[in-house]
Amino acid sequence: MRIMTTTSARAASLAAQLTAFMNEHVYPNEATFDRQIAAGDRWQPTTIVEELKAKARAQGLWNLFLPDSERGAGLSNREYAPLCEIMGRSPFFAPEVFNCSAPDTGNMEVLARYGTEAQKQQWLEPLLAGTIRSCFAMTEPDVASSDATNIRARIVRDGDEYVITGRKWFTSGAGDPRCRVAVFMGKTDPDAPRHAQQSMVLVPMDAPGVTIVRMLPVFGYDDAPHGHAEVTFDHVRVPRTNLLLGEGRGFEIAQGRLGPGRIHHCMRLVGLAERALETMCRRVQTRVAFGKTLAEQGTIRADIADSRVELDQARLLTLHAAHLMDTVGAKAARAEIAMIKIVAPRVALAVIDRAIQAHGAAGVTDDVFLARGWAHARSIRLADGPDEVHRAAIAKHELAKHPVA
Repeated sequence: MRIMTTTSARAASLAAQLTAFMNEHVYPNEATFDRQIAAGDRWQPTTIVEELKAKARAQGLWNLFLPDSERGAGLSNREYAPLCEIMGRSPFFAPEVFNCSAPDTGNMEVLARYGTEAQKQQWLEPLLAGTIRSCFAMTEPDVASSDATNIRARIVRDGDEYVITGRKWFTSGAGDPRCRVAVFMGKTDPDAPRHAQQSMVLVPMDAPGVTIVRMLPVFGYDDAPHGHAEVTFDHVRVPRTNLLLGEGRGFEIAQGRLGPGRIHHCMRLVGLAERALETMCRRVQTRVAFGKTLAEQGTIRADIADSRVELDQARLLTLHAAHLMDTVGAKAARAEIAMIKIVAPRVALAVIDRAIQAHGAAGVTDDVFLARGWAHARSIRLADGPDEVHRAAIAKHELAKHPVA
């Protein structure tokens, strides 16, 4: 893996330390993780992840994502991005080992930025310690959730409580028995201006009326013990003190949450695709067809070259977006953030697909990580907003720069 463009000495040191940890502890235990998931209750934490979490924390490789220097590593988005790439090379459990996995990272940033001291004490501290997990309940099955103003879930004030009613799905992380709290988005005032109708509230997952209806597979993968759940909220009551920031400020919180999250998603995908390219290169140098190694075939060489070019482009564009977020803020960098959200998943899909082709039949099995990696990358084209929404935002931004007199 190559990290192009400079970063701080501290971030470079953490990258070297993280790479060593991945080589020594994560890659050798990928098969162990899969065996432990398959051997018992799929929806229970695995022993191997808990063991590696303790090792990572002891080495200071913990909460690297959080800019807050008191609670996290205090790294900028630009400094953290290459670390996210390294963890993304084994995306199915490596981020959790370092307490840097979604949606917990986004939820912790929300609590750190917008939470009250009581909310931080109750939810943020155990999340930072890795003793509980969380989920983000926003997407709904009955509306086009690409337009979040369509959300129908209600948050209705009743004295000192809010009553929450709604149906959510693809609530990632809700399948984990350690998931204790949901960051829930719903409407508090349907008559308010379009982007001031929604609010966010903290909902304990063990509250009466919260029901996990089913776990949703993604291309046949259940992503246990994390999972993606359909959840119903049937007149769930929570204290008014569980409200985040204030009524009508749900979109404000969402935008603050999604900017860094998109950087994280994209850099993890770059890391996954980089590993796929490396795997492809090793494979084609050891397989012979028609009297030559696959590496000597022109079509394979073209696939390798295209993959290298596209990966470096995606990485640099993502690092550029991270730099702009650090220097001018997420709002000013919104076009660049939208660009990377389109580019990174598409590049990852293309590179992984080429690697699958180079592996032949083995590429579509679970003997290698490529099929599952492809399914994961494809789902990210929908997570945090589909391509169509980001393309529309980019076009709107571009057109505004060239008004007609």
